[in-house]
Amino acid sequence: MSQSVAPVLEARQISKRFPGVVALDGVSIALLPGEVHALVGENGAGKSTLIKVFTGVHRPDGGELIYNGSPVAFGTPLDAQRAGISTIYQEVNLVPMMSVARNLMLGREPRGRLGVIDTARMYGEAERILAGYGVVTDVRRPLRTLGMGVQQMVALARAVAIDARVVIMDEPTSSLEPREVETLFSVIRKLRDDGIAVVYVSHRLDELYEVCDRVTVLRDGRVAHTGPLAELERLKLIALMLGRDLDEVRTGGLTRFSRDRRHARERDGAAPAVRAEGLTRRQVLRGVDVAVWPGEVVGLGGLLGAGRSETAKGIVGALPLDAGRVLVGGLPLRTGSTTAAIRAGVSLLPEDRKAEGIIPALSVRENIALAALPSLSRAGVVSDAKIDKVVEVFMRRLRIKAASPHQPVQELSGGNQQKVLLARWLAIRPKILLLDEPTRGIDVGAKAEVQALVDELAEEGLGVLLISSDLEELVEGADRILVLREGAVVGELSGDDVTEDKIMASIAERGAESDG
Repeated sequence: MSQSVAPVLEARQISKRFPGVVALDGVSIALLPGEVHALVGENGAGKSTLIKVFTGVHRPDGGELIYNGSPVAFGTPLDAQRAGISTIYQEVNLVPMMSVARNLMLGREPRGRLGVIDTARMYGEAERILAGYGVVTDVRRPLRTLGMGVQQMVALARAVAIDARVVIMDEPTSSLEPREVETLFSVIRKLRDDGIAVVYVSHRLDELYEVCDRVTVLRDGRVAHTGPLAELERLKLIALMLGRDLDEVRTGGLTRFSRDRRHARERDGAAPAVRAEGLTRRQVLRGVDVAVWPGEVVGLGGLLGAGRSETAKGIVGALPLDAGRVLVGGLPLRTGSTTAAIRAGVSLLPEDRKAEGIIPALSVRENIALAALPSLSRAGVVSDAKIDKVVEVFMRRLRIKAASPHQPVQELSGGNQQKVLLARWLAIRPKILLLDEPTRGIDVGAKAEVQALVDELAEEGLGVLLISSDLEELVEGADRILVLREGAVVGELSGDDVTEDKIMASIAERGAESDG
């Protein structure tokens, strides 16, 4: 795309401040029609704030937006949407109780002569639109009954269907299977061919290099680099995001798991920190066995829908089971009770931190202290001094970036929200920590810190069950890996067999057997 083409949307010296934080400091970026522009940076770098300025959520404190060659100030997100700026967020922002079709056509429903919604036309149009995205489903079903991947595709289809001139995608593949990712990329390429400007926010470098033309790197609220992505080697991009020397990144690698940590743990006849036997739930889990010893990191690999998250939820009592049992330190645990699991020392960091983890309206302090309140109280009276001490310790240990412990957690970046959740469960001193996609949707800097913390916790004797769709993360972080497919364990890898190729082969072999 030639730079002589006028930008469809341009930020000029945009600044935005919040109490105690400069979120954007003189940021300039130009979005060209028919170009996919990657927006990257660590959590807290200013990406989310810039998107909210583009879409009318925030008014800038300085600088100006230029849209179609003229200065513009969007008062609300609806103003931006009506102007042709559409956004797809990482957390699906639709109405779960409404039908798929109603979500897709909301505000644009076809109506008859009396103004009544023509449901037959609406269903037919919804089916036609979704078919173009490779989604075949009953559009009359409530959206909440579908998987996260399908919900994300519905959100994408809705965003594109409003005749947008700019489409902003914030971690759009975080809930998608590989087949759905390929469909998304096809849609992005079509948008580019149609002359639409696409902003693509992702922490998955492979995706950036596959679909993006240019890149802008934000660091600490400022532009660290803008230019053609193809001219930027991968490690240089990471170095720019982290503000580190290229040689340091080249030497340290892409994850922060200790290269020499993985080894067979000395068990000495001790009972596993947790053992799950025969976990079964109709159409979800089929006799899953998992054991994690103290100081061991066990990875769960498999495709989306393989039963990894459900296994973790079954262990912690968040998923009712038809059969199976869980033992903690050799003692039976009452299944189906999260309270019993927490008391026994089993903690789960859920995949969807927004829906199942943080409480947005509460402060950082309150979110961290939530699970530990019983141990921080006496005769029913909570000690503020004890809470302050615990919060201080974990904010420092996990390097949580916040203006103060009293800042609302919803104002923090995704990586820092993830650290707040980790702090909450570490504060109750668990024996076993179940981590479901702990680095999903967070930048390489925050990801490295979480990975280093997992290493550190395992060295201290904590048992860790690690669920990740990032094969590199599993391979470098786990002592053993259990591969799941269709709710069953289909392979166990350890030692030199812990490789990306072996994980994929284990999944593929099972798939071939099923097809035979």
